[in-house]
Amino acid sequence: MQAATRLAGRATGRREVVRVDRKWWTLIAVCAGTFMLLLDVTIVVVAAPEIESSLHASFGEVQWVLDAYLLALASLLLSTGVLSDRYGRRRLLAIGLAIFTLGSLLCGLATSPAMLIASRAGQGVGGAIMFATSVALLGHSFRGKDRGVAFAVWGAIYGLGVALGPLLGGAITSGISWRGIFFVNVPIGVAALIVTFWRVEESRAPHFQRLDLAGFVLLTCGLVGVIYGLIRAGETSFGTAEVIASLAAGAVLLAAFVAVEAKIAHPLFDLGLLRIPTFVGGSIAAFAMNASLFAMFLYLILYLQDILGYSALGAGLRLLIISAAILIAATIAGRLSEHVPVRWLIGPGLILVGAGLLVMSGLDPASTWTHLIAGFVISGIGAGLVNPPLASTAIGVVAPERGGMANGINLTFRNIGVAAAIAAYGSILVTALHTNLAHALSATPSLASRTSQIATSVRQDDIAAAIHTAPASLQGQLAAAIRSSYVHDINDLLVVSGVVALVGGAASLALIRTKDFVARTHPTPAQHPEPASSPTRP
Repeated sequence: MQAATRLAGRATGRREVVRVDRKWWTLIAVCAGTFMLLLDVTIVVVAAPEIESSLHASFGEVQWVLDAYLLALASLLLSTGVLSDRYGRRRLLAIGLAIFTLGSLLCGLATSPAMLIASRAGQGVGGAIMFATSVALLGHSFRGKDRGVAFAVWGAIYGLGVALGPLLGGAITSGISWRGIFFVNVPIGVAALIVTFWRVEESRAPHFQRLDLAGFVLLTCGLVGVIYGLIRAGETSFGTAEVIASLAAGAVLLAAFVAVEAKIAHPLFDLGLLRIPTFVGGSIAAFAMNASLFAMFLYLILYLQDILGYSALGAGLRLLIISAAILIAATIAGRLSEHVPVRWLIGPGLILVGAGLLVMSGLDPASTWTHLIAGFVISGIGAGLVNPPLASTAIGVVAPERGGMANGINLTFRNIGVAAAIAAYGSILVTALHTNLAHALSATPSLASRTSQIATSVRQDDIAAAIHTAPASLQGQLAAAIRSSYVHDINDLLVVSGVVALVGGAASLALIRTKDFVARTHPTPAQHPEPASSPTRP
């Protein structure tokens, strides 16, 4: 009897060792996928000129190389999150990795702008599937102190993926070619896929529900309409017929989605979650985080490159200050999240992000990049404090079987925040640039008459061409006017984005509550699809 007991104890011990081993491999696979998909949000920005010349693409086509990825990524997050709850998170992660890796390979092999745009959309589909399963898999595999560590690592990877894009994009584009920024994903994707099949533990909702096909179609099409409209508004304006029609169609479809979800027994999006203040607060925080600092990355890159004259690599190196601050703060926040209510990390973190963006403002035409350093540090620390607890908050207020849905909703708010903010900031930039240039060039009629053309060239990241079209005697004056106007506009965007972060921080402090978090208990062996976890500490 004692021998049997010892054998059973050893077998249990081996199972626990295997499970401990698997969870860290799960973290590796999830972080590899997250890093790649976030890297590809910003890595293409610095390669845009090379893509344009290599494929003989128009500015609009290059813009869609960037936007096709974001459109697919943001539109499918919630739907794929729910599918992962039903069909298995490891399975969906593997599918997402495979699609993303194949899309990356096709991007690197692209022979035309159309092929590259289509392949980027494929990358976005794979990225959405990976992203939607990431936090739910971590929530399934980790608990207690290890959960704080896991989310600290994931939060750091989230910030690094966004921040390192310009640096790696500049280094790879300069050292190899623009195709290298896509080819580099292939070996990483293959390795992550092997780890997923080899070591990641499967998890899914224990009770399958009928798939909400109507909700799936309405939500996906509605988000496509809204996000497409926002993207086009950033490229043109909110007043064009195409943008108005797209936004209106998206709004109608999303309204129909809400009506359908309110009536069916097993909805894709449980609207009851909106009655949980913490869930609403977490969603607002997700939107504000990405609509503030992460959306401003694009415009900070343009300022460093186009106005201050740094190369893609030089701009990326300077943004490493934010990356370092995010990494350090995220490590601390992950450990603190097991001991400190998350409202005191997310709320103050967003307030720091807002303060950092406001500190960056105040630029003038004579400013150097060192003016931004203090703001880089403050906002980076804030972002590092927000990301780890925000990820755990998304799944902390629901039962484990709905983790994919909750995570998908949170990530959808993140990506809509980026899309909406970039579009809004782009419109603000175009309008303000036209006004400021008209004022700066009013004393020179030959230049003032071309204000709209010059503003368009600047918006399309073609400042050098705009300057060279002016007579040689006026090029210096035009360059000074463009610099002065652009710096003034960047200040406006820094203030607006700072206010967005501050409002998000205040909302987080007001809405996120300890009592809304779901306590997790140890299941019996029969409940193996969702393994044990300790009570969640908000």
